[in-house]
Amino acid sequence: MPTRLLPVVLLVTALSGVVYADARSDAKAQVEFGISVAAKGLWREAIYRWERATQIEPTYGAAFNNLAVAYEHEGLLEKAGEAYERALKLEPNNAMVRQNFELFKEIHDRSNQSNQSQTSQSQTP
Repeated sequence: MPTRLLPVVLLVTALSGVVYADARSDAKAQVEFGISVAAKGLWREAIYRWERATQIEPTYGAAFNNLAVAYEHEGLLEKAGEAYERALKLEPNNAMVRQNFELFKEIHDRSNQSNQSQTSQSQTP
């Protein structure tokens, strides 16, 4: 590599770390704002903020976990399951994510079994 390009490569490498830090900081601000509005019962706004955080920083497992909780709260169960799976894939050792996902699956499975039971009973002559 010509010596003239070395400073440019070093500058680009250094700036990429700054850009990542800025993105993570922006995503964290979105997550924190989402938490504050969810605490006030503004779940649609929280969803918007957490979706935005995952767009800014697609490797932010906590944002996906929070998004899953909000989707679940709003009855968007398919989206909740996908968000939990993504959070768990990003942070497989995160006990809170794992616990949230296990509880979600348990409740969702129980709900599905109840619905299937009611459907089969209503079809019985």
